[in-house]
Amino acid sequence: MVNHCFPASRPEMSEYPPGLLSMSARERKPSSARKGCKQEEDAFDIWLKRGLHQLFDDVAKEPIPEELLRLLEENDDED
Repeated sequence: MVNHCFPASRPEMSEYPPGLLSMSARERKPSSARKGCKQEEDAFDIWLKRGLHQLFDDVAKEPIPEELLRLLEENDDED
């Protein structure tokens, strides 16, 4: 029996139970599966984190538009 850490194909989004996509791979796996795949999961988590930082760090550093800041302030004043 071959123990695969990652599925061979990705099911459609509608096939995921609610909340599953917000969980990390480590949280979704039972503890017995975690032991065999820990190195692969760690490597995947590192790869994913680096890729997301490469894609979105510049966007996160951009200043918040004045119009959005004004809307947020107006909302705070209403509460």
